[in-house]
Amino acid sequence: MMRWVLAILLLSAASPAFAEERDYCPTRPGLGTTPCTIAPKRVSVETALVDWTLDDQPDARSDTVLIGNTFVRVGLTNSIEAQIGWTPYGNVRTRDKNTQAIDTAGRAGDVTLGMKANLLNPDGSKLSIAVQPFATVPVGRAPVGAGDWGAGVVVPATYDLSETLNLASTSEIDAKVDEDGSGRHFAYSEVIGLEVKLSKTLSATIEGQVLRDEDPGGRTTQGLASASLAWSAQDDLQLDVGAVAGLNRAAPDVELYLGVSRRF
Repeated sequence: MMRWVLAILLLSAASPAFAEERDYCPTRPGLGTTPCTIAPKRVSVETALVDWTLDDQPDARSDTVLIGNTFVRVGLTNSIEAQIGWTPYGNVRTRDKNTQAIDTAGRAGDVTLGMKANLLNPDGSKLSIAVQPFATVPVGRAPVGAGDWGAGVVVPATYDLSETLNLASTSEIDAKVDEDGSGRHFAYSEVIGLEVKLSKTLSATIEGQVLRDEDPGGRTTQGLASASLAWSAQDDLQLDVGAVAGLNRAAPDVELYLGVSRRF
């Protein structure tokens, strides 16, 4: 199986890098990602201007605010793009409900390096599938950074049910850093979503996610639900807003975010 995947990637890399024009397809908003790639010689900068997450557990409440979480995609060929992501600043405030002690930490986050190779329809039309391997570099420190390197593979796929409905799936397998920052463990997730085009420039997406984390310090299964809106203000500019709700006790209670994506 791996030989076939490598052969497809090599064929994709060998395709001519002509600058074809295609609709802008940012990876945000939402829980999943898109299989479409940025056309060669184009760059997409996608930023969460602000992202707040509340995790209210029986023993502690944690508020996490990320500022300027940015993901950059660079088109290399007709079906391959390079990726780099970084969180320049995050603030985590934790209150112990037993002692009422409050701990606050402001940190930079880790850097993510990756690439995406589209295997079918790089513009994201009809049935589109991609493979996206990545690695995280421990630039930041806990609790915003993971404290060690990690890696994973994402396989996004979309299918146009009609001119206004698009079905999406994002599968992910990770070698995730342990909670104590030493060593790695197995984690995996699945996202299923439905995008509805409300108009030529406005779309809404609803998603559900199940995430299994095999951390030695405590294995968990999280259920999440998400709703988001994306507005194409211009051909190369998108604004978005979204909310995520936890469906079980292991998941964070709520996440709210506001973002912008710009193609150059």
